[in-house]
Amino acid sequence: MNRAQLLACPECDLLQHDVPSPRPCKALCARCGAVLYQRGDGGLERTLALTVTALVLLALANAFPILTLELQGERTTATLGGAAAELWSQDMPLVALLVLFMALVMPLAELAALAYLLVPLRNGIRPPGFAEVFRLVQFASRWGAVEVFVLGALVSLVKLGHLADVEPGVALASYGALMLVMASIEASFDPRELWARLTPA
Repeated sequence: MNRAQLLACPECDLLQHDVPSPRPCKALCARCGAVLYQRGDGGLERTLALTVTALVLLALANAFPILTLELQGERTTATLGGAAAELWSQDMPLVALLVLFMALVMPLAELAALAYLLVPLRNGIRPPGFAEVFRLVQFASRWGAVEVFVLGALVSLVKLGHLADVEPGVALASYGALMLVMASIEASFDPRELWARLTPA
């Protein structure tokens, strides 16, 4: 039996034989009924469209202020890069690097790697360095923390609200939308379909 056709249930660890199907399908564990995978029509095309949307949102989130703060007539805007630079200047370089790494570098790496894989495969071309880039996607998806950043920004917004006039910026809305789009990518991306597309390419 080909090991590539074996599936381990994420709930009960039962090892099962996968029967490839060209039609949309949902595979359930024979023992506990957990979903092994769910494949719909145009899964990779949907993932590619969401990836492009996420790249646009990430660009907007880093081009505009996260919030605008007005205190005693003085108006200040805060961007992700500006926040990291301020943390660095306050002798917190590790925190500054962590913010950039988890809120910018890893999401960008994941989205760029996905686009690199999906665009050629959509046209029937095998992208060079497929396995290495696929590993990067898996690594970056574990380390990107856009939702943590959005939650932290919202908590800061609430806490600063009684001290000064705070206006949420375009970047905060973009990061909120990016969080939802990244969750949609996670739900629609099927690595098995990716590998299935790779064989004819």
